[in-house]
Amino acid sequence: MSSQPAKSAEPFRRVLISSAQQAYVRDAKISAAEVPSVSGSWSVRKTTLVGGKQDGVDLITVDNGKLTFSVIPTRGMGILSVRMGEVRLGWDSPVKEVVHPKLINLQSRGGLGWLEGFNEYLVRCGLEFAGHPGKDSFINNVGDRAEMDLTLHGKIGNTPASEVEVLIDQQAPYRIHIRGRVDERMFYGPKLELWTEISTEIGSSEFRIEDEIKNFGAYEQEFQIIYHANHGPPLLEQGSRFRGPVKRVTPFNAHAAEGISSYSEYPGPVKGFIEQVYCLEPYSDNAGQTMMLLENSAGNRGVSMKFDVKQLPYLTLWKNCNALEEGYVTGLEPGTGFPFNRRIERKAGRVPKLAPGQSRRFRIDFAIYGSNASIAGARSAIEKLQSGRSTQVDSEPFKLE
Repeated sequence: MSSQPAKSAEPFRRVLISSAQQAYVRDAKISAAEVPSVSGSWSVRKTTLVGGKQDGVDLITVDNGKLTFSVIPTRGMGILSVRMGEVRLGWDSPVKEVVHPKLINLQSRGGLGWLEGFNEYLVRCGLEFAGHPGKDSFINNVGDRAEMDLTLHGKIGNTPASEVEVLIDQQAPYRIHIRGRVDERMFYGPKLELWTEISTEIGSSEFRIEDEIKNFGAYEQEFQIIYHANHGPPLLEQGSRFRGPVKRVTPFNAHAAEGISSYSEYPGPVKGFIEQVYCLEPYSDNAGQTMMLLENSAGNRGVSMKFDVKQLPYLTLWKNCNALEEGYVTGLEPGTGFPFNRRIERKAGRVPKLAPGQSRRFRIDFAIYGSNASIAGARSAIEKLQSGRSTQVDSEPFKLE
């Protein structure tokens, strides 16, 4: 008698938030005690914050035994911070609490209200629009072309997730997944759905984001997404460097053009520093994969981001080297475009569209480095991607409308 192949073990699954099932878990902990097939000192904790502007905000903290990260379902499944030993991914924002979206007015200060809650390590910008505030056109409910006010970086980062669950693979390599769905829908407007999965293997120094955006409307729909990953001390300091296989770098405006010769280098905190933004087009390997690195001045701590330029063809480098009290931070931001207002991005051909029922997938792999040797390996990988090809350094910004 031939034996039947053993069925693979199904992942452990627990629903934490579900608008469809009307389910909500306020506080929970999952560890090897609940999933004995996955041994080790890992854990997943769900908590609900209290007090001040963060009252009612949900937080999920994953500890894989080597690194920890915290996901905020209430704020579009953004990542609050990541830690591994002495390396922290995140920054010291003047915004100290994890602000509930219901307390944020995106229209305030000329469309800059998004900044009232901005303190995450990683926040998505989009989905209907991203980038700088300002005017743009749309088709209204009676079919006429009308004007609308776009707010900074869109709405998705201030939209609570409707569905959130934890999955833990019960077979090697034992991956922990936090999955969530965030909707951006309206009558006579976009009908976009984001499914995101933030995951890591037990004992790994890496984690991954995998997103899918789908258009549930009957008509073609524009969309934009920028992954705004923000770094402060200890990775950011005087002498820190950005490294990447860069095909072209263009200053965002005339002020950024003044610093183009040192765009990849960082000073320490400078009171009165005005942000500098650079628009990068990366080289990739034959499969479309590219890699970016931020390293500290000693070259023994850092983080890399790997992604597919067919999915995310552009990278924005944001340098905000102001006083510590004001927010000393840099952003490495892969995206479908640059953070100009949508009307400008559309004219430049950087606003993609989804056909009815169509979806697009995005993946970014993050790795944390804690030694000179590991940083040297990351530098070598970037040099291989550059492969001796030159970088076009533009002295002037793009010519806009």
